[in-house]
Amino acid sequence: MQPGYPAQRFTESQRVPISYWDWGNATAPTLALVHGGRDHARSWDRIAEAFRTDFHVVAPDLRGHGDSGWTPGGNYGLPDNALDIVRVIEAAGSPAFVVGHSYGGSVCLVAAGTYPEHFAALAVIEGTHSLNPRDEEAVGPRWLRRWGDRLRAFEGRQPRVYANLDEAVERMREANPRLPADFVPHLAEHASRRVEGGLAWKYDLWVNGRTSMEVRRRELPLFWEAVECPVLLMYARQSHLVGRQQTEAGKYFKVAKTVFVDDAGHWLHHDQPAVVVDTLRTFLSTVRG
Repeated sequence: MQPGYPAQRFTESQRVPISYWDWGNATAPTLALVHGGRDHARSWDRIAEAFRTDFHVVAPDLRGHGDSGWTPGGNYGLPDNALDIVRVIEAAGSPAFVVGHSYGGSVCLVAAGTYPEHFAALAVIEGTHSLNPRDEEAVGPRWLRRWGDRLRAFEGRQPRVYANLDEAVERMREANPRLPADFVPHLAEHASRRVEGGLAWKYDLWVNGRTSMEVRRRELPLFWEAVECPVLLMYARQSHLVGRQQTEAGKYFKVAKTVFVDDAGHWLHHDQPAVVVDTLRTFLSTVRG
């Protein structure tokens, strides 16, 4: 396997095909890299290259993202995604060292609290915020009606079509000007698929509907307290989610370290890749002993 060309594999979770990319070195400990919302597995390529010599690196596409399947009923909640991550770890080699970004980090925290035996260590980058409805809104028929109306609104929506890759690249740059210019074409290429008239994102709009039975916000610390492995929490000083992240989350874990990174936005692993690699390497080497 040549550098930069991982093998694509598939596993199945809840009858949904889950795509994951495999950088080889299968006899080494598994390192799973889990992307966030509206992203894809190949966003991790540069981080994967830094660790492929010492780990069996794999990176899954979350359901409804990248090359993974879309759910017919629109189930895209934390519990559904958490089971998918456990399935990928089982397929790649358990227990695994896991790194999750943003929503992917939130998913991994739920997975690690529910199935702690599959996690040797967990690093969460900008992933302690919550997209879940407020607790007072997530009960009774009012909540079900709100969720149902939101989900049904996607029935008539169509994805935006870009004439060519250049247009998709430009849209990605507009959405996140901090992305490294030389890496954006790679991100856009793996984030898009050919459709009639051009390209559309490999992203199911129904992901935004989540699920009718989501984990409530007040329940999240219960999952965090159940995590048994060491945890690294990383936050960006210039993130657009400053104020929404629970930066004091470290107090819920048995063993945790919190790191803040300057001159970086929410996509910390793109803004400060060298810092992220060095921080992860130190954390992982300490855990491995």
